[in-house]
Amino acid sequence: MSVRLKLALSYAGFLMLAVTLLLAVVWVFLLRYVPDTVLTVPQRGSPPGPVIPNRSDLLRAFAPRAAVVWALLLVTGLLGGWFLAGRMLAPLTRITDATRLAAAGSLSHRIRLPGRRDEFRELADAFDTMLARLEAHVAEQERFAANASHELRTPLSITRTLLDVARSDPDRDIGDLIDRLHAVNTRAIHLTEALLLLSRADQRSFTRERVDLSLLAEEAAEMLLPLAEGRGLTVETAGDISPTVGSHALLLQLTTNLVYNAIVHNLPDRGAVRVTTTVHPEAVVLIVENTGAPLAGHMVATLAEPFQRGGERARSSHAGVGLGLAIVRSIAHAHDGTLTLVPRPEGGLRVEVRLPTGTADRTR
Repeated sequence: MSVRLKLALSYAGFLMLAVTLLLAVVWVFLLRYVPDTVLTVPQRGSPPGPVIPNRSDLLRAFAPRAAVVWALLLVTGLLGGWFLAGRMLAPLTRITDATRLAAAGSLSHRIRLPGRRDEFRELADAFDTMLARLEAHVAEQERFAANASHELRTPLSITRTLLDVARSDPDRDIGDLIDRLHAVNTRAIHLTEALLLLSRADQRSFTRERVDLSLLAEEAAEMLLPLAEGRGLTVETAGDISPTVGSHALLLQLTTNLVYNAIVHNLPDRGAVRVTTTVHPEAVVLIVENTGAPLAGHMVATLAEPFQRGGERARSSHAGVGLGLAIVRSIAHAHDGTLTLVPRPEGGLRVEVRLPTGTADRTR
């Protein structure tokens, strides 16, 4: 049976129960106290008076009418229950239709249920929110897949071109060909590894443990110090113990990406990088600042998008695969944190990652 039919039967059943209880009350508190013998009104010096109805008379007169009323109420209960159930379940029908459309691939449809806020309205609003997030996620994944396929096609095309040239020119220097193939292959490997890391962060498929963000900042700065010194830059680290909960490997990757970007996209021979960690009541904050050319606000807003390098970044020999800050943002979101990019007035970029304070070990 459908839910509507069940509700209609339930309404009718409760109505019949109420009528039956009412009849039982009439019997218990009224009819049972009426004598079942023949009663007449005595009169002096005259024949017996009129007969008073007894219990049998009342039952014969009351029972047929009560049965008719009971049948009418049964029909009314069924029809009224069917109508009321349909009115009450109408929002659920709209939600079901929207679910079928979403299952068919139409993620742009919204229920937008009108009326006062009740359980159905809350369900519809939650479903609309889920569809909006799912639509945005699917659009982002499609855009990311298109960009990734385009980026991977470039090194593969270069490799095929180099091999075609080598085949047509047997006297070509093999050493130079091998070096160029190695460079192209290395870039493709780095891009693939970055894509896998980004997917892992998006899916939150990692084990959580207690991590000190200040130690990760020092480790990343020490690991990248030779690169900074080779470019004539100074790296400073400061901060207190900053406990959080998450993946040690992913958070180290987040910190390393930020410090690497701050070193690569900097002023040569006279630039600086500053890495600090601070602790707040409900969050720990990692801040990475670097010197450099002034950045426009509209360009900064796109730096965390996949494959967005922008301006000098795209022309730099250290531009990488364009996933550094995209990975940072995904790792931060996977740890229930936020990423904020702000251009410095004097030039360069200020990157802030805010993560929840770690209070207990958890696993996901």
